[in-house]
Amino acid sequence: MAKSMLVISRQSPWSGPTAREALDIALAGGAFDLELAVLFLDDGVFQLAAEQQPAALEQKNLTANLQALPMFGVDQLFACQSSLAQRGIDAATLTLAVDILEGAALRALINRFDHVVTL
Repeated sequence: MAKSMLVISRQSPWSGPTAREALDIALAGGAFDLELAVLFLDDGVFQLAAEQQPAALEQKNLTANLQALPMFGVDQLFACQSSLAQRGIDAATLTLAVDILEGAALRALINRFDHVVTL
């Protein structure tokens, strides 16, 4: 049985249900006493951007789900520096406290977990 799981969220919050599904997997993982973490990569970093208006696209706001992660034992949150930079997102404006990683640190993070789920 796995002892740790990393969920890599690569989709923007408005591109369909995938971003919500990644968060649901992370939240559900809390029920299994796993070491849990979430890495926001590629367009997934848009989930951390401030002042989103999902109602304009008839989407649900993911902010409440994101803020609930620590209550479910998911207190290791990470974002990719180059993903943020490529999308013009300043790390100082993110809605959650995340550790910003790049290069070898990203690879080490991924290798540290027994299971890696990418959505």
